[in-house]
Amino acid sequence: MDLQLKDKVIIVTGGAKGIGEGIVKVLAAEGAIPVIVGRSESDNKKVVSEIEKNGGKAFQVEAELTDPKASEKAIDTVLKKFGRIEGLVNNAGVNDGVGLEHGDYDKFMASLHKNVVHYYLMAHYALPALKKSKGAIVNIGSKVAETGQGGTSAYAAANGGRNGLTREWAVELLKYGIRVNSVIVAECWTPLYEKWIQTLPDPKAKLAEIESKIPLENRMTTAEEIANTTAFLLSSQSSHTTGQLIHVDGGYVHLDRSLANA
Repeated sequence: MDLQLKDKVIIVTGGAKGIGEGIVKVLAAEGAIPVIVGRSESDNKKVVSEIEKNGGKAFQVEAELTDPKASEKAIDTVLKKFGRIEGLVNNAGVNDGVGLEHGDYDKFMASLHKNVVHYYLMAHYALPALKKSKGAIVNIGSKVAETGQGGTSAYAAANGGRNGLTREWAVELLKYGIRVNSVIVAECWTPLYEKWIQTLPDPKAKLAEIESKIPLENRMTTAEEIANTTAFLLSSQSSHTTGQLIHVDGGYVHLDRSLANA
């Protein structure tokens, strides 16, 4: 299927690692021009270089998105370079473990800035360009908003906010023809996930336990699978889809796991 993304300028926050990197590489393979917005210029440039070596196009903007002013600067940089924006993928964030017992006001608010405030700001500043292009927004979210996890109140609140913003923006932006959707992630294999699991006493056993609870094929979701759905939602091939929270999770959140191996 031709997603008709050729030469579309699409911003991906946190696009140099993990799920974001997967999204950037799939978009580049589809002929789009992904723009990585992330805190590490060296990491950003590494991914851009890989894409260019494979014949694709990409651009990067160094930005510390926990700084409220950084989003506006990033959007301005993209517009000075290209003069247009056709898509925005809000992806940057981290499950930072700010819980109800082990947290405080400052940590909680800092986590919201890491995980949801810049979602709003990036969309706000990109909106004039998205109106012109009738572009699309995809927010990457986590199942933690629906299932809970324990010990991560701020991240859960941020993801609940991401879901709420997706539905709110889908309504507010109808009149401009801008579609807004979310891709919800459960257990996805990324370098950060691998780093976390290696801190546990028996990483191999823990991974097997987690995979056994993922109904479809008893395996982790890949970053490429998240990326494929994201690319589809950004494309005109999903032209009548908006306000949706689409779970790419092997049935982790919604299927009855007790029946998975029946």
